[in-house]
Amino acid sequence: MQPYVPNNLPLNNLDHRLLLPIVGQANAALARYDGLLQGIPNPAVMLSPLTTQEAVLSSKIEGTQATVDEVLEQEAGLLKEGEKYKDIQEISNYRRALYRAREYLQAYPIRLGFVRELHRILMGSVRGKDKTPGEFRVDQNWIGRQGCTIEQASFVSPSPLQMQNHLQAWERYLDGDDVDFLLQTAVVHAQFELIHPFKDGNGRIGRILIPLFLYQKRALSQPMFYLSEYLENHRDEYYQRLTAISTEGDWNGWIAFFLRAMAKQAVQNGKRVGAIKALYDEMKVVIQETTHSQYALHLLDAIFSKPIFRTSDLAQQLVAEYSVHEKTTLGLLRQLKKAGILREIRAGSGRRAAILCFPRLINLAEGRDML
Repeated sequence: MQPYVPNNLPLNNLDHRLLLPIVGQANAALARYDGLLQGIPNPAVMLSPLTTQEAVLSSKIEGTQATVDEVLEQEAGLLKEGEKYKDIQEISNYRRALYRAREYLQAYPIRLGFVRELHRILMGSVRGKDKTPGEFRVDQNWIGRQGCTIEQASFVSPSPLQMQNHLQAWERYLDGDDVDFLLQTAVVHAQFELIHPFKDGNGRIGRILIPLFLYQKRALSQPMFYLSEYLENHRDEYYQRLTAISTEGDWNGWIAFFLRAMAKQAVQNGKRVGAIKALYDEMKVVIQETTHSQYALHLLDAIFSKPIFRTSDLAQQLVAEYSVHEKTTLGLLRQLKKAGILREIRAGSGRRAAILCFPRLINLAEGRDML
């Protein structure tokens, strides 16, 4: 099988009669979602569990098995190194890459050097250390059954000799405008996957780029639109549609699939954002009424940012950020536990801090009752 040669961008001969009605639906759904997003006073804090959920689901597409609550439990020191340790480390790396991207995009556009930095963060784990983190591949690679030869491959990625030219053309396409920004987002994601510039981690980097590109195009007020839930639920079609580009040149089928995914996921994301905002507003009143403390809002933000935590960690955070005395924080946490807002996962013992959780927020992020 010969190496795949990517199409020149922008694409010619797309079926706009097929795609533009779906573009309109997806645009409307995304605009409604962004309206909700703009109503969130501190999205990085309030929607932190959704960022964790995206990291979990995008990594799950690649075979990891951990859940949101397991990631949070490990970060709180509850889970010890075991069979899921590497999965959780990869998920934590993914989330770190998302946070780094959010910070970077406030001042700079997406560039190839930045993509390599994201890959370095993503692959900086036990399983990723032999995958040349942060470096584009210099060897020919292919996709197929484990151990298959290049002749038996289902996809042979572009030759490394031409790959840099394809990547530079892809970067120029990011800076330009196509018929529609959502159609362009579909092309950006697929073209990156087909260039396959890294030894590993291409799928996850490609999915991170979706909200980043939408934010760069000012289609989103925050780089927070997570598509992996839909892609995980339709994993077979996701891969089939990408494969059909390389085997049949079927860009129309891929773009139509991607636009429908955006429209459906925008509705789902909007429901979840609305539910989290409603919970935040409710807890703002409840925690104030429960504690009568001037620090109630700081405490609420800390719990939303990390809904499973060691009491000592949260107390140190409030000392560092707001100069709240440690004994004051621990007293407030006892009140919230007594009121049933927080639940104890592990009791404190001697110098070992207790571990508490905020079940309602974790359940919203998971989309089902986990705790």
